[in-house]
Amino acid sequence: MASFRVETPQRNYDAVVERGIVSRAAEYLPAKSGAVFVVTTADVWQLHGPRLEAALGGRLRKVLFFPGGEDHKRLAEVESLAEQMVHAGADRSSIVVAFGGGIVTDVGGFLAAAFMRGIQVLQVPTTLVAQVDAAMGGKTGVNLVAGKNLFGAFHQPLAVLIDPDVLATLPEREYRAGLYEVIKCGVIRSPELFDLLDGRRADVLAQAPDAVDALIAESVRIKAEVVTADEKEGDLRRILNFGHTIGHALEAETEYKRFLHGEAVAFGMNAATHLAGLAGLLPADEAKRILDCVRMYGPIPALDGISAGNLVARLGADKKTIQGKVHFVLPEKIGVVKILTGLPQEQILAATEAALA
Repeated sequence: MASFRVETPQRNYDAVVERGIVSRAAEYLPAKSGAVFVVTTADVWQLHGPRLEAALGGRLRKVLFFPGGEDHKRLAEVESLAEQMVHAGADRSSIVVAFGGGIVTDVGGFLAAAFMRGIQVLQVPTTLVAQVDAAMGGKTGVNLVAGKNLFGAFHQPLAVLIDPDVLATLPEREYRAGLYEVIKCGVIRSPELFDLLDGRRADVLAQAPDAVDALIAESVRIKAEVVTADEKEGDLRRILNFGHTIGHALEAETEYKRFLHGEAVAFGMNAATHLAGLAGLLPADEAKRILDCVRMYGPIPALDGISAGNLVARLGADKKTIQGKVHFVLPEKIGVVKILTGLPQEQILAATEAALA
C-alpha cells in the first residue's frame, strides 16, 4: 500500500493506492454519517459494483446512474441526480461516493459540493486518468457550451481510494489516454517517472503490476504535494495544466465527441513542447524526448479538419485565462516547467500548427 497525505485549509485526507481497496471503502466513511449515494455509470457498476455494494452494506441508500460522456457533463445532469437524492431521503448527513472515471469524479464531487450547500464525498476512481488526476485535489465541475469545466467548485473529499486492479477492465484506448496524464506528471516534476515510461513501454502497456503501481504512486505523490502547497491554483498548481490549455480548446472545438480527455492533453503537450522550443526555453533534444514519448503511447485520433486558428481563438474562454492573459505551462527540461503569459500570437499559432502536422 502507498498512501499520500493531502493537506488543505478545507480538509486533510489520504490518497491511498492499494489493490483491492474498493472492498474496504466503508472504512473511510465516518461512523456517524448518514446514507450513502453512489454516483456511477452502468458499465462501471456492472463490472465493479458488486464489490463496492458488498463493502457499503446497509449504508448504501441508492445508486445514481450518470449517463457518462463529456456531452452529458452538464448542470442539468447534476440537477437530475440531486432530485433523485431528495426523493430517496438524502439530508446533510448523507455522503456521495463518486465511483467511475474522471467525468464521474468531477460530476459526483460537484453534486456533493452543491447539495444542501455541501455534503461529504468519497472519491473512488476507476480509470487511470481519474486515478492520477481527476479524483485528486478537490476540483469538481461541469462543462458549459463555451468551454470545459467552467462551472464548478473546489470540494475536497474524505479520501481518494485508488485500486489498480480495476484498470484490467479498461478498454485499451482509455488506458492509453490515462498514460498521457502520467507523462504530464513526469514532464512537470519527475524525471524518474518519465524514465520509467520511456524505458518500460512494453511493461506499462501490458499493465505489469510493478510498473503500473509505481507510475500511479509517483503521479499521486506529485499531485498530493502540489495540491498541499497550492489548493486553489494560485501559482504552483498551474503546473498541472501542462498540455491542458490547447487540449481543452481541442475538446471544445470538436464538441467533446472526438477525443478522450487524455488524448486532447497529449495533443496539448505536443503543442506546448513546440511552443517551448519556439520561445527558446526547451533544448531540441529534450523536446524530442517528450514528443517521442507521447508518440509511443499513441496513437492520438486523426487531427484532420481541425484549424489551428480556431483552436487559438478558443483560448480566451479557457478558465486558465485571467484578465485576458493566456497562461501556458512550458517545459524547460524534463522535470522542470515554467508558466508564461504574453507569448506572441504567431508563436502560439505556429506551435499549434506543428502539433497538428
